[in-house]
Amino acid sequence: MSAQYSSKHGIVSRPQAELYMAFTDMRNFVAMLPEDRKKDVTADFDTISATVQGFTVGVKVTRREPYVYIELQDNGAPFHFMVSLHFAEASEPGKTDFWIDLVADLNMMMKMMIGGKLKDALDKLVDALVAVSEGRRPEGMPEDFKF
Repeated sequence: MSAQYSSKHGIVSRPQAELYMAFTDMRNFVAMLPEDRKKDVTADFDTISATVQGFTVGVKVTRREPYVYIELQDNGAPFHFMVSLHFAEASEPGKTDFWIDLVADLNMMMKMMIGGKLKDALDKLVDALVAVSEGRRPEGMPEDFKF
C-alpha cells in the first residue's frame, strides 16, 4: 500500500544552486557525520548505505534536475520508498524554498506504527536545515555535526 507524505516548506538561508549541490553528492552526507558514526556508512556519488541496528538501509539517486529537484529511491531497504527533494527560488534573494516529498510502500501494520511519525520526521529535517543555514544548532544535533 503506497503512502504519501510531504514536509512543510522551509526557507533556507543558502542560494538555490549551493543548496542543491550540497545534496547532489551522497559523499557529502558522510562528511557531515561525527567520526564515530562514519564506520557503518559507505557512499559514492550516487549511493549511500548505512547499517542501523543490524539492518542495512541504502538510497540511490535516480534523478537530478540541476538546482531544482533530486529524487532518491531505496537501495536495499526493508520496504520500497522514494524521496523527492525540492529546491525553489525563494522570494528573498540568496535563499531557497526547500521541501521533501516521500512515497513509501508500507503494509497496514507499518503504516499504523510509523505513518504518523514520517511527516513529523520530514518537518524536523526541514526545520534542522533551516536552523543550520542560519547558524543555529537544531535541538538534538550532535556538537561535532558539520554543515
